[in-house]
Amino acid sequence: MYQNKTESLGKEKVGKLLFNLALPAIVAQLINLLYNLVDRMYIGHIAEVGKLALTGTGVCLPLIMIITAFASLVSIGGASRASIFLGKNDKDNAEKTLGNCSSLLVIISLILTFLFIMFAEKILLVFGASENTIEYALSYMRIYSIGTIFVQLTLGLNAFITAQGFAKMSMYTVLIGAICNIILDPILIYGLNMGVSGAALATITSQAISAIWVIKFLTGKKTNLRIKKEYLKISSKIILPCLTLGLSPFIMQSTESLIAVCFNQSLLRYGGDIAVGAMTILTSVTQFSMLPLMGLTQGAQPITSYNFGAKNTDRVKKAFKLLLVSSIVYSTTLWIGIMLAPQVFVKIFNNDPVLVEFTVHALRVYMAVSCIFGIQIACQQTFIAIGNAKSSIFLALFRKIIVLIPLIYIMPLIMENKTTAVFMAEPFADFIAVTVTSILFIIQFRKSLKNISRS
Repeated sequence: MYQNKTESLGKEKVGKLLFNLALPAIVAQLINLLYNLVDRMYIGHIAEVGKLALTGTGVCLPLIMIITAFASLVSIGGASRASIFLGKNDKDNAEKTLGNCSSLLVIISLILTFLFIMFAEKILLVFGASENTIEYALSYMRIYSIGTIFVQLTLGLNAFITAQGFAKMSMYTVLIGAICNIILDPILIYGLNMGVSGAALATITSQAISAIWVIKFLTGKKTNLRIKKEYLKISSKIILPCLTLGLSPFIMQSTESLIAVCFNQSLLRYGGDIAVGAMTILTSVTQFSMLPLMGLTQGAQPITSYNFGAKNTDRVKKAFKLLLVSSIVYSTTLWIGIMLAPQVFVKIFNNDPVLVEFTVHALRVYMAVSCIFGIQIACQQTFIAIGNAKSSIFLALFRKIIVLIPLIYIMPLIMENKTTAVFMAEPFADFIAVTVTSILFIIQFRKSLKNISRS
């Protein structure tokens, strides 16, 4: 029964398959969004100090992005490789990939925990914390960093559940953690009067429960790929291709933290704490765009990777076309909502009149061309799904490092309103990146399909 679940990736109608896999993945991403935002929603409404507390925890976002980026470095490339091996009917190497990635996730989490505990204050000050917000940032990050291992295992290993076609089981992983977090947040933040520390404790406790769920599934009878002791010893032959392929999502996510530093420093200089607080809200709203789109790509990844491994080019093409259309429809719909009613999105996180008024304008500027971002995500994630590491790495570096970061500093030099100029860097970078991505994808995708047809 469970073997048939994976084999259906190469047999069932692509449209139906994508719907069945993407819907739970999208729901999981929306739940994950709620998981990440619920802390900020509660924190932003803490009496008297909500605005400063929200800004303080917002400064922690770059560090949290780094933690999740390392999970992606190991798991996204690993899960894609495992799906390709399954398409080639090579279960042994697929399970070796899972075992190696499991061990590396644990090692990375221990290193990150040590670094964040030892140097949290210095790092947070570099990332944009001020004397007014450092207290709240430290309270949150010191507790959150203790739970790094749970975050790594939950996010990292859950990708291998999705890679086998068990999208609903992957969704349950996120749902369990989210429900626990929603229940624990008000109890710890308000009931026990723990404030920001309570929010962090609720989050890591919920992640620990999710991690137990994932490990139990991947060592049980229902999974096709199991975590086995004999495959936990790390082999460079197995792990290096996974890391190479995972480098693109790692760059995308880890550079979010670098970009957050650049944005926060520039905004603190030109607009003060209120501008940094607005950026926290903008980052949160942006996740509305990114996470559901990532859910779509997660649904498409097993189909694309499995059929690429099985050399079924027609199904790979169909999967991409459906992914592209779905991504564009979603990103356009969200863009319309933001342009027409930005205040609805802003007030989810804070109702301070001054901050709301400031952020409404900033949001329209920041998300000005987000309607076309679905193209970027669909193309870049398909490169990962078919194992094209070079193209995906280039695109990740191009948008963030080559284009966006310079624009954050260049735009204020050529515009009168310096704060608005900083926010304008995002839509300019998006337009340039989507144009380059589209051209590169047309060339490389055709080349990759021709190569597997000949082999």
